[in-house]
Amino acid sequence: MRTHLWSLLVLMLVPASRAAATEVDMQLVLAVDISRSMSHVDLATQRRGYAEALTSDEVLAAVSRGMLGRIGVTYVEWSDVERQRVIVDWTLIESPDDASGVAQRIIRETGGTMRMTSISTGLAFAAGRFRDSPFTSWRRVIDISGDGPNNDGLPVLAARDRVTAEGITINGLPVMAGGRDVIWHLPDLDLYYRDCVIGGPGAFVLPVRGWENFGDAIRRKLVLEIADTRPAAPPERLHRASAYDCLIGEKILNRMRQRDN
Repeated sequence: MRTHLWSLLVLMLVPASRAAATEVDMQLVLAVDISRSMSHVDLATQRRGYAEALTSDEVLAAVSRGMLGRIGVTYVEWSDVERQRVIVDWTLIESPDDASGVAQRIIRETGGTMRMTSISTGLAFAAGRFRDSPFTSWRRVIDISGDGPNNDGLPVLAARDRVTAEGITINGLPVMAGGRDVIWHLPDLDLYYRDCVIGGPGAFVLPVRGWENFGDAIRRKLVLEIADTRPAAPPERLHRASAYDCLIGEKILNRMRQRDN
């Protein structure tokens, strides 16, 4: 009797929105960079890559193999501290039709680029999406993609640590495809993401080394995330003697400003 009364009391104390939440195998925020270093063609390639990956047989099979066979997904785009947009709000994916609906909304987006790159604000915005989620799960993952370092807003390490302190995993998809803005190009962007961006349980980086490989990369990454599996670790670069400078983007920006003054 006491156990029954205690259970009833706990349910009464849980907010109605939380009590009604749908349980899923994971909640996934797809956080996609739209900074000005990317062309309109690049943006279209990104959106098409995510849309095709979500509807692929491999990703749908990974979803179906979960304990519950369903995940919650939201797709957002970010650039500087002023620009973060929800393109697809939280949506349940447990069937091909569900995935197709998300894909169609992503493809319909035609928004352009913004000047700066604030990975830190993008992470904070993505983490905030979990507070508005209609789902509940043990695993919460941010899948963040981008083609350059943080150069706007808070330092990226501070943002990463705040997000991972909430038990959220951050996985990275650094796009190393030689964007149109060579000033911000880092030949080892994958190491920057590894040391400065990702974090949390099972976090990993999966680099994209050419736009022609983007679709395959995001599909593989989604399968790994949904299955809660890390890719085989690449060989350590022997010449790398110390941790990456996580303020490299801010330092490049300061040099540009000094040169222009």
